[in-house]
Amino acid sequence: MTPPPTDPYPWQGRIDVEEIGPSTRWHQRVQALHPGARGGVTLIGFAVDEGVRRNGGRVGAAQGPRALRDALTNIPTFGEPELFDAGDVECRDGDLEVAQATLASVVAEVLQRQSLPLVFGGGHEMAWGTFQGIVRELPRHKRLLVVNLDAHFDLRVARVGNSGTPFRQMHQWCEAQALPFNYRVFGVSRFANTQALFDRAQAIGARYWLDEDLQDTAGLQAAQQALAADLDACDAVYLTVCLDVLPASLAPGVSGPAPLGVPLHQVETLMDQVLASGRLIAADIAELNPSKDRDDLTARVAARLAARIARGARSPQG
Repeated sequence: MTPPPTDPYPWQGRIDVEEIGPSTRWHQRVQALHPGARGGVTLIGFAVDEGVRRNGGRVGAAQGPRALRDALTNIPTFGEPELFDAGDVECRDGDLEVAQATLASVVAEVLQRQSLPLVFGGGHEMAWGTFQGIVRELPRHKRLLVVNLDAHFDLRVARVGNSGTPFRQMHQWCEAQALPFNYRVFGVSRFANTQALFDRAQAIGARYWLDEDLQDTAGLQAAQQALAADLDACDAVYLTVCLDVLPASLAPGVSGPAPLGVPLHQVETLMDQVLASGRLIAADIAELNPSKDRDDLTARVAARLAARIARGARSPQG
């Protein structure tokens, strides 16, 4: 596979030369994607915020992939599989659709290598590109579950695609293909989505859990019970995490910070449940905006989530 045409990220960092025992960090494990690479996890950057700009959000997420890698570089490894880096997809001349098509091609080729695509954003418009790559490789008879941890439905109607439209685009594609669209959203805010979006979610059969319902153990357990049934009924899962699902105190560096958000523990518990199913086919982390971050906190949280996905990853299901 030919990686996206960007300069490779310079993975380097701390080396504990005087330490006794295992002390390997991410920068010592990640290798550039090469012709013989198979299995493991492949990082793909989506250095794009054109969708955020079109959606009227705070731009700056194009720098997200680099900031996330910066935060990952010194994280210790604990059982991660092989780690590859395919570089970044960029958006030239505002042509978001070409960038999404490029991402789709990279995701599809990574899946052909039986490697898990782990996409770093960038705006959540990346989800439409990731999805297109998945459906190219997933056999038609396989049931795909889309799990979105997000304060927003991202089901907006717009003349052109943006960061608020990717899941509506997925639904339209599934309708055209006479396939079901199994969409679940955890962390939706009643103060960040219009009535039209709630109505649209209901109309297409999406199931969702509000941020306010995921604040305690009882609410989390109810969501887990429903998610367990969905996981049992599917063949593959696409997990996408928008960092604005988290409280603004933990994730200030996003396009739209959340006053309440879902506690990090709850987010990780739901992620772990998806990982434990063994059905994860692709994942991404969206909306990291370093220009709005504070003390690199959002990037550090994103790196924690990325490392958690990598540690729990198994071979993608085909």
